[in-house]
Amino acid sequence: MDVARVKPPNKRRPLYIGIGVVVLIVLVGVGQLKPAAPSVERPTLSIDSVVSGPMVREVRAPGSLVPEQIRWISAVAGGRVEKKLVQPGEQVTANTVLMELSNPDVEIQLLQAESQLTDAQSQLVALQLSLETQRLNQAGLVAQTRSEYLEAKRNAEAANAMVDQKLISVFEAKKAKEHATEMTERLAIEEQRLKLITDNSPAQLSVQREQVERLKAVVRFQRSLAGAMVVRAGANGVLQELPLEVGQFAQSGTTIAKVVQPDKLKAVLRVQENQARDVALGQSAVIDTRNGLVRGRVSRIDPSSSGGMVTVDVALLDSLPKGARPDLSVDGTIEIERLGQVLHVGRPTYGQANSTIGLFRLSPDGDEAERVQVTLGRTSANAVEIVAGLQAGDVVILSDMTRFGSVDRVRIK
Repeated sequence: MDVARVKPPNKRRPLYIGIGVVVLIVLVGVGQLKPAAPSVERPTLSIDSVVSGPMVREVRAPGSLVPEQIRWISAVAGGRVEKKLVQPGEQVTANTVLMELSNPDVEIQLLQAESQLTDAQSQLVALQLSLETQRLNQAGLVAQTRSEYLEAKRNAEAANAMVDQKLISVFEAKKAKEHATEMTERLAIEEQRLKLITDNSPAQLSVQREQVERLKAVVRFQRSLAGAMVVRAGANGVLQELPLEVGQFAQSGTTIAKVVQPDKLKAVLRVQENQARDVALGQSAVIDTRNGLVRGRVSRIDPSSSGGMVTVDVALLDSLPKGARPDLSVDGTIEIERLGQVLHVGRPTYGQANSTIGLFRLSPDGDEAERVQVTLGRTSANAVEIVAGLQAGDVVILSDMTRFGSVDRVRIK
């Protein structure tokens, strides 16, 4: 007869169940933990504290020193360079000869103008002689006609007396009277002709004299062209540019030299468009020449922009340090506004004025930083106004933290 076997109870089963429950609890707990915060090296960060107090708004811009007075020398007439007498960098005066040019066409045109002037002057002399001769001839004719008129008048008067005495016929007396009348008219005509010649002579001479003066002006111009073949500095200063070499041809109107006054310089800054709107005439500025600081004042703002930049001229109020020269690279700082008691901090590497950005604020122990939303106000070259999100004494990271854009907390090592 078969007997049924009874399996003994599994004593390890509760142990397995307990282990499973523990593992499940651990897994659930780990799943609920937040991911570990990334870390960042403290020496690589730019950190600043929020302070409350006055804030100076400034605009910084690069630029260069430029002479206030520049003398550009252009070729008045085209010519070939025959001599080059001065080199760039030398001191020059207004009468210093820089180079000599040559152009046969200019010399020929001068000779032609002088020849035309001589012909016009000869015509003026001939016209004066001709008009004076006509006047004298007419004056002589008037004198002769007057004499004949007087004689005819006397004869007519005598004929009238002789008719009364019946010494001559009435016909002869009438003929004498008609001759006297004719001579009266002829005398009036000749006198009128003399007056016409006398009155018109100055007008004819004036026309010819004007022609002479025009030709004199042409000759002066041609002589100035010929004289411009000897190129002079035209101003006291330093010769900065003289690009042409002996044998080269300079076209008319081409710039052939540049003379500057190195002791009278100004700073020309290139300000970004979004910052130039706050710049105004008369604002104070400081120019860094890399060899000293020079105070200045905004004297001109270019009305247009180029390449996203606006040109701002700064007149220098102090003497320039040694080594300052035209085209020297400088940095300028323009003071645009002074604010009273405001919250401000060093300017972050990102964020525009009147915008909201995320900044990492350090914990009191400085081991961690948490992202906070900060509303920015007015900005300066190295500071920004805090409108909301931070308080005085808060310490924030100003460095670019965009690589941590997916986290709200970082550890500081």
